[in-house]
Amino acid sequence: MEGFVNGLNGLLWSTPVIYGLLLVGLLFSISTRFVQVRQIKEMVRLMFQGKSSNAGVSSFQALSIALSGRVGTGNIAGVATAIFFGGPGAVFWMWVIAFVGASSAYIESTLAQIYKVKQDGQYRGGPAYYIEKGIGWKWFAVTFAVAMFVALAILMPGVQSNSIALGIDTAFGINKNVTGIVIGLLLAVIIFGGVKRIATAATIIVPFMALGYILLAIVIMAMNITAVPEVFSLIFRSAFAMDSIFGGLIGMAILWGVKRGLYSNEAGQGTGAHPAAAAEVSHPAQQGLVQAFSVYIDTLFVCSATAFMILFTGMYNTETADGTRLVNNIPEVEVGPGFTQAAIDSVFPGFGAGFVAIALFFFAFTTIMAYYYIAETNVAYLTRGKDSKWAMFLLKLVVIAASIYGASNEATLAWALGDAGLGITVWLNMIAILILAKPALITLKDYEKQRKQGILDPVFDPKALGIKNADFWEEEIKRNEESVSLERKVE
Repeated sequence: MEGFVNGLNGLLWSTPVIYGLLLVGLLFSISTRFVQVRQIKEMVRLMFQGKSSNAGVSSFQALSIALSGRVGTGNIAGVATAIFFGGPGAVFWMWVIAFVGASSAYIESTLAQIYKVKQDGQYRGGPAYYIEKGIGWKWFAVTFAVAMFVALAILMPGVQSNSIALGIDTAFGINKNVTGIVIGLLLAVIIFGGVKRIATAATIIVPFMALGYILLAIVIMAMNITAVPEVFSLIFRSAFAMDSIFGGLIGMAILWGVKRGLYSNEAGQGTGAHPAAAAEVSHPAQQGLVQAFSVYIDTLFVCSATAFMILFTGMYNTETADGTRLVNNIPEVEVGPGFTQAAIDSVFPGFGAGFVAIALFFFAFTTIMAYYYIAETNVAYLTRGKDSKWAMFLLKLVVIAASIYGASNEATLAWALGDAGLGITVWLNMIAILILAKPALITLKDYEKQRKQGILDPVFDPKALGIKNADFWEEEIKRNEESVSLERKVE
């Protein structure tokens, strides 16, 4: 079984696929005229605009839910792995994939808004919805929803809780079973409160955990301030094969930088599109821009914090594909969180293990929260028109049980199965957003046109733009017209 799954992952996450995702991001960057650069100021403005409603959450809450999923163990362990196999140059290629990936995040999140629905009193949307409504391939949408449900509700929660339990056990000696039960109880308190409570928890936890982590990285950089020129020079030299030690690793630097960057920021994978659809906005492009900025937060800020802590202190190893060690600064430490622990301990002795364990707890726990919300959205899609009360209740129990069980069990096969499930959804989503890019591009052009006219909150009229099946927005236009007509009659 494990051999079959690993073989499937080798296909789904092969080098051509990784480079294909990079190429798609570049294509969207060109077709949007590099929206990720032109609209940075607007992204930041929109991030703190808008309010939640009975049906939806605010832009910032939707951003926080998306970041809950993006910022996870990959931001600690994934960065270290990239440096181990690809050298310091891998960090540069992580920045590159964040830059081009932001355009993919814009496309999928805008599509989620265009084709969202109001279901059971709240906004729902994501790849399954825009595949069916935008392309008309219901079987394709159902396949996506089932794959996403299996990966994120059954397989992946246990992987994240296992990372938490291992970190807590290593740092504080707390039994993994105890940690698992605590995770399950905390998770129950949040997810049984619905999307509003998930959004509130994410809004409180995500900024706190990200800022605390970045602040520690800044302190470590400041204490090694003289290393700034050399570290940045090393990153760029290694990225372009101009370094005597890492010059032969350029292929691995690109591969691992792109691979770990994509895995961390999830741009184009479809996961971030689910919370994007829940946002209360006046125009779909608004949340598309906000979600594009979330890729920058994940990779340029949080991943870079890990990379800088490791590189500024020199607490890393690098080896070639044949096992030859090019750098062997910490031979007793395994690749992964150990690099970050060693980096922090080199500046604050005895502090590394505890800090990384706490960081892993917040990063991984919020990721489980995001997994639940995404799984819930796909269950909602699969049960449309039916009483989904019991399905949602069972989903909560499944995610909680998977988290408790995974905390104390080996997660190797679960990782492989989860990667396979996510790999399938990546393929399906990339095909979908390539086919559906036109509505997202038209929507961006419309938004920018209205902003140039001085309109702070542009409105979206899909019929006027030739976009079909955007039922929610058509009904909004109709309701607004009826409201204006009624006001005129009253006057």
